[in-house]
Amino acid sequence: MEIKFFEYFVKDAKAVREEVFIFEQGFSYDYDEMDDVSMHIVAFEKDIPIGACRVFKSKTDGVFVLGRLAVKKECRHKGVGSSLTEHAKKYVASVNGKSLILHSQLGAKDFYKKLGFREYGEIEYEEDCPHIWMKIEL
Repeated sequence: MEIKFFEYFVKDAKAVREEVFIFEQGFSYDYDEMDDVSMHIVAFEKDIPIGACRVFKSKTDGVFVLGRLAVKKECRHKGVGSSLTEHAKKYVASVNGKSLILHSQLGAKDFYKKLGFREYGEIEYEEDCPHIWMKIEL
C-alpha cells in the first residue's frame, strides 16, 4: 500500500470524514468554522482518499489541535491513522508548536496512547459519544 500525504485537500478530507463520521458512526455534525483555518492532511491510495485529519492552532500559545482523524473502514489496521498522526506531529513541530492535543472518542483512546498521547481532564460527550482530551509534548 502506497500512501501519499497532501495538505490543503479540504474536499478530499471532508469526503473521508463524511463517510466515517456521518454515514458509518451516525454523527449529524462534522464540519465547523475550524475547517476554514485548519491544515488538512489526507492519505491517498492509488489517488483515492482513504484517511484524513486536520490540525489547527489553539488559543494557547504553542499548542495545536489534531482533530477529525478518520480512516475508511476497509483501510483500518494498516498504519494509515498512525501515519496521519505522525505527519500532523511533524507539521506542528515545523511551525514551532510545542504540543498537540486531541479530543478522542473513548474507543480510540488506546490507539492514541500507543502513539505517545496521555489523557487529561474529564470525559465529555459530543452527540452522546464519550470523549477524553489527550496530549503529547513535541
